[in-house]
Amino acid sequence: MIDDILTIEEVAKYLRVSERTVYDWAQKGEIPAGKIGTVWRFKKSEVENWVNERLSSGYSARKSDTTIDVNKILSPNRVVFINQPSKQDALTTLAGVLAAAPQVKRADELLNEILKREDLMSTAIGRGIAIPHVRLSSVTDLVMAVGVCKTPVMDFQTLDDKPVNLLIMIAAAYNQHTYYLKTLSYFSAKLKNQDFRESIVNAVNEEEAYRFFCHQTAL
Repeated sequence: MIDDILTIEEVAKYLRVSERTVYDWAQKGEIPAGKIGTVWRFKKSEVENWVNERLSSGYSARKSDTTIDVNKILSPNRVVFINQPSKQDALTTLAGVLAAAPQVKRADELLNEILKREDLMSTAIGRGIAIPHVRLSSVTDLVMAVGVCKTPVMDFQTLDDKPVNLLIMIAAAYNQHTYYLKTLSYFSAKLKNQDFRESIVNAVNEEEAYRFFCHQTAL
């Protein structure tokens, strides 16, 4: 299968950074890229792997700097069971849950940007997990929702070909770049734990899933 080729502009939109930042990374060899003539081009699969490696390994900050207070960004009513088998329906359902948070001022923009981001590049990171995430000027503070997919979602483009059964959706204010990246890194690392993932997915109800999630991420 021919790999999708991305431009600097497309990579910048996906990573929510400036085109200049992507250009500098390419020039320094910090992101997988190649030149066709005089312009930089990027393989979609290689950029996905690069992002997932960075999120999974986390940043080299001290543990005290990367601990996230889950109770501040996740409330019990934003942990839900999802039974839609399609990616778009599952994302739409969870975006509707997240949009009810007071930090989100425009539900339409949230859903539109979540779906656009997913069309550009999959947010599935393997192990049955996807972390759809956006930064928006219409969001006042970082907030999240968790969807436990009781019907596994088969049409995510996953690195390991496993269906997605756990959705972690994160929305942040546009000026929260550092906090946003730390949060993505934090949950990506925590969700490597198989027992943690299984306790959430196998919870008997949403309240139990919320308790497990908050307890395990605090460890």
